[in-house]
Amino acid sequence: MTLQAPDVAEIRSASRMLVRKLGFMGKTLAQTELSPSAVHALIEIGAAPGIPAQALCGLLNLDKSSISRMLRQLALSGDVEERADSRDKRVKRLYLTPAGEARLSQIHRFAEQQVTQAMGRLTPREQATTLDGLRLYAGALSPASEPASSRIEIAAGYRPGLIGRITEMHARHYARSSGFGQSFESLVASGLAEFAGRLDRPCNAIWCALRDGEIVGSVAIDGEDLGGGFAHLRWFIVEDGLQGAGVGRRLLTAAMGFVDQQAVPETHLWTFAGLNAARHLYEAQGFRCVEERKGSQWGREVLEQRFVRTLGANGANLPLVQDSTRTPR
Repeated sequence: MTLQAPDVAEIRSASRMLVRKLGFMGKTLAQTELSPSAVHALIEIGAAPGIPAQALCGLLNLDKSSISRMLRQLALSGDVEERADSRDKRVKRLYLTPAGEARLSQIHRFAEQQVTQAMGRLTPREQATTLDGLRLYAGALSPASEPASSRIEIAAGYRPGLIGRITEMHARHYARSSGFGQSFESLVASGLAEFAGRLDRPCNAIWCALRDGEIVGSVAIDGEDLGGGFAHLRWFIVEDGLQGAGVGRRLLTAAMGFVDQQAVPETHLWTFAGLNAARHLYEAQGFRCVEERKGSQWGREVLEQRFVRTLGANGANLPLVQDSTRTPR
């Protein structure tokens, strides 16, 4: 699709306005004395504790010298500390200090208030359109010759740290986006730990998205907990900075290839309303929503949804069942 000149001009104008309104024209950001790049560095380190400095270069689209200068400043301010990798002393891993954690909480509070106030002026449909548009536009800005997902490896099977890392990604993401707390984190950790003990059985599998050896996404197929020969898609998540880059699609493609190879008649998943980008990915793989009901198993009341994909699904619509009493998992 080729845009006409007026459309390009409008997109550029809206982009400039977005940058200004979010405060990126100043020397500091989010009511801190930190530069915009330093604020973004704290966010990424907080989302992936132990991230190597080299990986931070790619996430922030900055060169090594700029990252080095910024990390020195963050270390001097007491927000970030470096630790040598236990396996390779040449690799320096980055962690937030307690002071850095406190500052990051302040940044999140400011940003969440900013977004909430703006989105509160929109209708639910406009909110969904805004979210989808921002994700698509941000993804399209990545150079076509080097998409973000091309640097990601999809690997099957257990690896050390898997349970803790996947639990952490869920806990941090849904605390920010949905207000879930300790009960949700405990639910993810206990369920994932129990499932990991069954990975030796051929009906169960898990895949991780890896960037420089670090887990940045996951999805699992549990072939046992539902019974009836059905599969349960679980723990699908992609690190915030990679959403919209195609990593989630690759993870789901691997999982659906697995269930199709095993000729599983139905694959089920449970989620909740409002996760529109994930829903688009599910529906692209042939999932359809067949049940909705209010529930609070994740720590607060949400509209829970059950999606089903039948073997060989081609995207045909399935009926939405409003009065089913099956409990989401």
